[in-house]
Amino acid sequence: MAAAALAAALREWAAAAARQDAAWRAAMAAWAPLLGSLAGLAAQMRAAQRLAWRGSPLGPFGDLRARLWRKQRGAAEALLEQLGGRRAELRAVRDAVGAGVAAVLRLYEERAAELGLAAALRRGPRCPSLADALEGLQDVERYYRQLYLESKLLLLRIRCDSLADMEALPQSWERILARYKEDVVQDTLLKISLFVDNQRELCCSPGS
Repeated sequence: MAAAALAAALREWAAAAARQDAAWRAAMAAWAPLLGSLAGLAAQMRAAQRLAWRGSPLGPFGDLRARLWRKQRGAAEALLEQLGGRRAELRAVRDAVGAGVAAVLRLYEERAAELGLAAALRRGPRCPSLADALEGLQDVERYYRQLYLESKLLLLRIRCDSLADMEALPQSWERILARYKEDVVQDTLLKISLFVDNQRELCCSPGS
């Protein structure tokens, strides 16, 4: 039966998506402290640039300024490497979720004629339709894809010769997150749970 096959596929996708979302949240949680460390380092680097080295007690140590800059730049590169690792984790989630969404949509296309449009659009009093559930899958895929892209672009803009921008990284990150406040993933998992439970009840009801 087409509806049962799709319900099973959605149940399997939801279980995988819940695990992937936990990995996504863990990777995302690491961004704020790393960006905060970069911003603090940028502030130190700017302070070092503004220091009147020749008129200070450090004046006789001619190479100290260059050595300090190299050390700070190395620390910034280490932080960027950590952020790059976290970005790779986000990319892995994006790709896994996207592949799962594509597989469910492919199954729907294969069974659409058997299922019928009316069945795909049918809603219950407390149950979303199959179309609602499939739309939710695409919303989740889009959410991961767009937020990953914004995180990637943010990292690409980071330059050690643009310290003011580095100092503003936490604020830039907060502005990005503010655009993705709605919990699309949990909303979709709830939709799928309601749809799957309803299908189970239909299959177990007398005369089904």
